[in-house]
Amino acid sequence: MPPERTNVPVKLSLPLQYQQELFTELRAEDELVVLARGLGLLHLITNLLHFYDAAGNNLVLVVGADERENEWIGEALAEHYATSKSPLARGLKVINTEKATVPMRERIYGEGGILSVTSRILVVDLLSKLLDPEKVTGMIILHADKVVATSLEAFIVRVYRQSNKRGFLKAFSDSPEPFTTGFAPLAKMLQNLFLRKASLWPRFHVSVAESLEGNRKAEVIELEVPMSDKMREIQNAVLECVEISIAELRKSNTGLDMEEWTLDSALHRNFDIIIRRQLDPIWHRVSFRTRQIVSDLTDLRAILHALLTYDAVSFVKYLDTIVAAHSPPPGSNKHNYSPWLFLDAAHVLFQTAKSRVYEGKLNNELTRPNLYSTNFSSELNPALEELPKWNVLSDVLGEIEHDAYLHPQSMDQSNSTILIMCNDQRICRQLREYISTMHAKIAHSDSKEDDDPDEKPSAEVMMRRRLRDYLNWKRSLSNVNRNLSQAGEDDRTGKSSESPAAQSAPQGRPPPNKRRRVRGGGAVTSASGRVPNSSVQTEVELPGQVVSLLSEIQPTEVEETQKEEIIIDELEDMEDFYELYDMNDLVMIHPYDGDMDEHILEEARPRYIIMYEPDAAFIRRVEVYRSSHSGRNVKVYFMYYGGSVEEQRYLSAVRREKDSFTKLIKEKGNMAVTLTHDKKAEDPQEQFLRTVNTRIAGGGRLAATASPPRVVVDVREFRSALPSLLHGNNMIVIPCQLTVGDYILTPDICVERKSIRDLITSLKNGRLYNQAETMLQHYKNPLLLIEFDQNKSFTFDAFASIPTGTTFLTDYGFSSSGTATTTSSSSLANPSNPKSAQHLLVLLTLAFPRLKIIWSSSPYQTAEIFAELKKNGHEPDPLRAVQLGLDFDISNSGSGDVMAAAGIEHRTFNLLPQDLLRAVPGVTPQALEQLIIKTDNISDIANMSAEQLDPLVGKEAARKIVAFFRKSVFD
Repeated sequence: MPPERTNVPVKLSLPLQYQQELFTELRAEDELVVLARGLGLLHLITNLLHFYDAAGNNLVLVVGADERENEWIGEALAEHYATSKSPLARGLKVINTEKATVPMRERIYGEGGILSVTSRILVVDLLSKLLDPEKVTGMIILHADKVVATSLEAFIVRVYRQSNKRGFLKAFSDSPEPFTTGFAPLAKMLQNLFLRKASLWPRFHVSVAESLEGNRKAEVIELEVPMSDKMREIQNAVLECVEISIAELRKSNTGLDMEEWTLDSALHRNFDIIIRRQLDPIWHRVSFRTRQIVSDLTDLRAILHALLTYDAVSFVKYLDTIVAAHSPPPGSNKHNYSPWLFLDAAHVLFQTAKSRVYEGKLNNELTRPNLYSTNFSSELNPALEELPKWNVLSDVLGEIEHDAYLHPQSMDQSNSTILIMCNDQRICRQLREYISTMHAKIAHSDSKEDDDPDEKPSAEVMMRRRLRDYLNWKRSLSNVNRNLSQAGEDDRTGKSSESPAAQSAPQGRPPPNKRRRVRGGGAVTSASGRVPNSSVQTEVELPGQVVSLLSEIQPTEVEETQKEEIIIDELEDMEDFYELYDMNDLVMIHPYDGDMDEHILEEARPRYIIMYEPDAAFIRRVEVYRSSHSGRNVKVYFMYYGGSVEEQRYLSAVRREKDSFTKLIKEKGNMAVTLTHDKKAEDPQEQFLRTVNTRIAGGGRLAATASPPRVVVDVREFRSALPSLLHGNNMIVIPCQLTVGDYILTPDICVERKSIRDLITSLKNGRLYNQAETMLQHYKNPLLLIEFDQNKSFTFDAFASIPTGTTFLTDYGFSSSGTATTTSSSSLANPSNPKSAQHLLVLLTLAFPRLKIIWSSSPYQTAEIFAELKKNGHEPDPLRAVQLGLDFDISNSGSGDVMAAAGIEHRTFNLLPQDLLRAVPGVTPQALEQLIIKTDNISDIANMSAEQLDPLVGKEAARKIVAFFRKSVFD
């Protein structure tokens, strides 16, 4: 169906010049639009959708939208409808769950309108003709940067374009970086999307710059916050650990492309992913040390982020958890420490981090003096260093309050709302607590001093509370580790913890001649629970020091009173409150949330915005918001730590986006015409030759087939890339819900596809045995396809402790001659002593000699293998493929349409309960189908008796199912 061109007036909300130019361009032709982040991509898309929705008699498909984007588009279309009052507009309809039955989807498709459909459902409906591609007015692809040749979205576009050459096709993306990877990436992306033109709109585009840098530019105040000396010392220590780790990687893995293995690249979020991708082909050959360092780089980058966002107490606690995660189990002599923990820079990191929380002489873990001595070198005093941004934030809030007091009457359309933006919800909670407690005073009840009216806000109340929680957590963790160490010691010595010997053993105590009285409570050791012979360069607190520190920071009476008055509004249980807030007195703290931030700006209309952490996309959203509303003034405070990793990441992100657009512009200028595989332009003789079978035995004449080859594919296989490649290899893909196999190539060839991970799991739980047994019952040539990634290495477990000779076979139900005995089914499907994947794979081939195994390194190779297997073979019958394994004859259902009968129309069920039911003893594939059809859910099956299950699955299977569900978990 071509797009409708009507004269119905459509009111759009595109106030900026570049938005109007882009909208006009999109109406005229199909293209790929790459827009810089924060320039209102979803806003543009909703206006475009409203244009087609208001025209009426259209069926427009939105592909690639997630749940939140569907909500955004639906609300925006509803607002457009309320404004324009178009009688033909119907809004957005979403099909995003398998609960939407086939008749329901068919009815929705017939009604038309704007439809957002998940890729997996849409590709099946297009192939099964439930949705005729020729009736589609147009298609809009979101997140075009994720569309690769093997993706479902590329599959959908190919099916759509092969049948519909008149409908429009437009793709959108606000992430330019993926378009610059590889050789001619933009041309490949256009080819995958069947488009010929790309439209690039960076921030430095002339129209964009003129629209955002006019007279209505927002007022931005840049605040460079200096880090504290200790924070800078910690950052330098972590960067030194990162640099040494990268140098170790470069030295241990010569021969790889290490141009990006630099300290500057290590600050990016995907640095560890890049290194892992390069090492994947040789991952089975790299040393354990290399694997450990790759994992450590992720931890070190996380520490850098935590340094700038966590408070001092939470940061120390986070370091304790990292050391605990890399420590050997309590009571074990095996060390598993990461290499960076032994560096001098690591010692500086831990020592400086603790000095931000409390000060005093600690015991060095290298020397480990007697922890039970009462002669303390000094006491611990709380330091509780505050984050520098907190002080700046309080100053900014005071300045805003002063400005609102001097200018109480607003002359614009903005509210006096203060909007604070940060990266995540954890920081939001931290700032809420700080703002709520920064004016609270720490004083004893007997204090006679008057409050100082000029006293600056402080986070002391919040920090003291967190320090108390941390010390209590540390004590409980120490007790747990001590108990585990005791249990491990008992296991090694063979003593029971209940025996008198164990009770009298002086575990962890000083020798009898050096007994000391421990005052003030139980012992508190290192927070990480390290074993006594560890050598990580951290320091531990003496138990008496911890007890003294806890007593010093106990909440005072004034603090307890203030605690009851402090209310941190988490916006929970709002139904219990019926009071509306005055927008002029409201402080909103919200995390960055992509395009959803535009809703916050439009609804809150804040006059003051505090960017607690830098984000380039949000700055542009504020620019678009301010430029779009002439009557709203915005004052932005932009905060960042000067000379920090935070600043470098922000500048690097801006630079990467600018460089990406520069490369795209250059490639677009040098790019030739993009071919989109238009079959109408193909020579008719060429089309005929594609259907000629040249492999005729005996020198016979060439035979021309009536249609391209067909492959029956199970609908669950559309999670993989293989169906798309088969379709791209000029095969007709028929989606069905199969009981036997995953792919039916000919009436005699059935293929069960397994990835490496799925293969190992299926071998160990016996599912693959049942699948192979079922294929052998119905097909002459059953095949097991094992598909692995050619860019990733894998290896099975080594043959270790293998029973030899007769024992190896008879343990799994085989006779000494190698033939399966009567017990082979239960033994192989549910082995009592599971072996490695290689063992079970050998047993599978011994049990089923007719089962052939095919190894494939990629879906591309699999598609070629399938094409070879189909030569000289008959085409499969979808009706028979679906009927096999069922007790009823689907061919007598009265349906004359093969595609309709073989599709998923009357057999659309949830997949997760099916997988759960397959693991139940006694549930064969035939029984599974009967249980799915005749029952509603697993709960009904669990409550059925053997007499009720007998007609469905048989007496023996019913007995096993009932015994499984009624077996006590305490046996």
